[in-house]
This record gives sequence, C-alpha cells and structure tokens, in this order.
Amino acid sequence: MSASLSLNQARRIALAAQGLDKGRPAGPVTARAVGRTFDRLHLVQIDSVNVLARSHYLPFFSRLGNYDRGILHRMANSHPRRMTEYWAHEASFIRPDHFPDLLLWQNRKWVGASGMDPELRTGVAAKVLEELARGKPLTAGELTVRIGHVEDRRTDNWGWNWNAVKRVLEHLFEEGLVTASSRTEQFERRYTLTAKVYSAFDGAAGPGADPAAAMVRLIDAAARAHGIGTVRCFADYFRTPMRAAAVAAQHLVDAGTLQPVSVRGWDRQVYRHADSRLPRAATGRALLSPFDSLVFERRRLEELFGFHYRIEIYTPEAKRRFGYYVLPFLLRDGIVARVDLKADRPAGVLLARAAHAEPGAPADTAVELAAELRLMAQWLELDEVLVSPAGDLAAALAEAVSDGGAGVSALREQA
Repeated sequence: MSASLSLNQARRIALAAQGLDKGRPAGPVTARAVGRTFDRLHLVQIDSVNVLARSHYLPFFSRLGNYDRGILHRMANSHPRRMTEYWAHEASFIRPDHFPDLLLWQNRKWVGASGMDPELRTGVAAKVLEELARGKPLTAGELTVRIGHVEDRRTDNWGWNWNAVKRVLEHLFEEGLVTASSRTEQFERRYTLTAKVYSAFDGAAGPGADPAAAMVRLIDAAARAHGIGTVRCFADYFRTPMRAAAVAAQHLVDAGTLQPVSVRGWDRQVYRHADSRLPRAATGRALLSPFDSLVFERRRLEELFGFHYRIEIYTPEAKRRFGYYVLPFLLRDGIVARVDLKADRPAGVLLARAAHAEPGAPADTAVELAAELRLMAQWLELDEVLVSPAGDLAAALAEAVSDGGAGVSALREQA
C-alpha cells in the first residue's frame, strides 16, 4: 500500500526539495553555497525581462539572500563550468551533466533554421563554424560582419526578425554544436564551439547513447528537485515528452527511487522521491521569481498551495489583475501574497507597484514582506522601498516599510 500524506506534509517535502523550507544562512554567502543551491535545483530558467533583475539571479536570492551575482558569472563562464546554457524548461542554465541527456531529447526545431532554404542554411553554417573554430567567441551581430553576410531586413516578425546568421546559430545551438561562452551587458549570447567548452564533447550523442537511460536520469533529477509530484510535474521540469517520462518514472518506481504516495486533496497519482526530506515545520520566507522552479508547473502550484498564478507580462495593461512583474511571496508553508515589483535604478528605488494578500494570509504578512523587500533592495543596491497604494495589502505594507527604519520610506499616493 502507498503511504498517505496530508497536503501540509506534501508542501513541506516540496519546499525542502527546493531549499525553501528554512531561513537563509547566516553570514556572507559563499560560492560553495551558491553552487550547492544550483546543484539542488538542476536548472534555472533564463528570461530577458529586466524590470527587476534577470530571472536566473532571483532563485538564488530567494534561497540565499544577499549574494554576489558575480559568483553566477564565474560558474557559467569560467572553467570548470558549473552552469551551461541549453533548452530545458525553456532557455535555461543547466548542470553540465544534463547536457548530453537533454541533447538526446531535444526537438525544438521551430526555434532555429529548419524552415530556411537548405542551401543557404548549409552555407551560412559552414562559414559560422569555420569562424568560431579559428577565433574567439562572437555574438550573432559580430559573426554577421565577420562572414560578410548581407540580407534585407525582415519585417514579418518571424523569429523576432532574426537574420539568417542568428537563425543558423540557434539551429547549431539546438544541435549542440555551438554553445554560449558568455553573455554581453545587453544579454546577447557570445557563441563558441561546444567542443571548446567541453573538451570531451564530440559534437554528437554518440553511437552508444541510450535515450531511455537518459530519460531516467532526467526524471530522477526532476523528481529530486520537486521532492514530490506527478509524472506531469517531473516531465515539465526539463520539458520532456510525457509518454517517455511515464516509462522512466515506472523504471524509478521499480528501482525503489520513486515511491507512490497518496496526498489528501490531490486527485492524481503522486510520487515521492526516496531521498526527499519531510521537515517538521517550514520556517522560510522568500519572494519567488515568476520563473522560479517552485512555480513552474501551475497545476501543481494550485494543488499544493491553493495559489492560482499566471504571468501577466504579455497581458494588455487594462486586463491585468495584479500587475506586470508579479512575484509570489512565500511565508513558512504557504504562498500568502503577491507583489508587483520594479527596480528604478536611476532613482535608487525598489517600487512595489501593487501588493495583494491571499485569502487567509497570516497577520504578519505585511511585516514579513516589508523585511523581504528591504533585503531585496539591499541586494539590488537600491536605497529605498516605495509602496504604491494599489492592492488590498498596500496600506499595511507601506506602514510596515515605513516602520522599518533608516533609509527606507513608504510612498502614499492618491489612487
């Protein structure tokens, strides 16, 4: 018979697996702590929106607090690399050991050059690979100049109006032949040959590669990162096919790595990873990126936490319910509020443009959220936290921010 868990127990397992079940470490955050956090998560999603901070920086702040973002740059850009870019849960930094497994299951041909004229694609690819083989890492724009490629500017909005060189580069990236050596200040990839970054990489999965075994490793990693979940949850983590994920999950059940459990209120088959931990209580506090791995799978989020969430970046302003860049606020074992944040860097201000409490939010929600906002402002090197009046939590949050002391003020505007 499968074990039976309460919903609160399932929540604590999920939070512990993600490193969100307890308070942050005391003292300065070391590179080792950042590395351990990334190893636990297996990946962090990349997104270009920078209204607050690049999305891949935020999961480490959520779990570690005020840390040096330069640690991530060194992990991603210096040998031996602890992070590398590839398609996983969308564009992501992944652990390098997952790269060959994901390469076997990559099928995102729409992103790159599959629709191009084959002769043009082959010719551009040959020139790009030759240039990268003999030179330093280059952006798509730099490569376009280096190989002398000229084409009319597209206006049909296909592929973000990428030219042929960028489309071919993304195709080669999908194929695993080129990778990102680093990023520019404008967040453009600097491309290089994958073999230059990973000396053992031969440009192919190899004749002895076993896709089924690769899938087992990916689902095992996803289950470890989630702690508890359904096959759908685990498949979504690396965006792997459901049918293959289900086969891999059954293999892990047979091996004793996944344990079928029942969770009261969860109407689907649930599995717990054998190495997961069930803490006696959850005592953490965190603002979560819209792209945080805890909130990846929206159905799981609603079933576990009773929290309905959608990213409203692409919603017309008049139709947004909660704001543009809204972060869920985790307090202990519940997601108790959401806040629309913006970093006004020229003014040195962290703006809380709207703040909303969830039904049944505890009495200390505003005070704890205010403390979290002050910590975030410090991490982002901003001088103040300003709270606008939008949302049912705004007045209490403004008061709590104001009570926080030196260097922090609350903005009370007319609605």
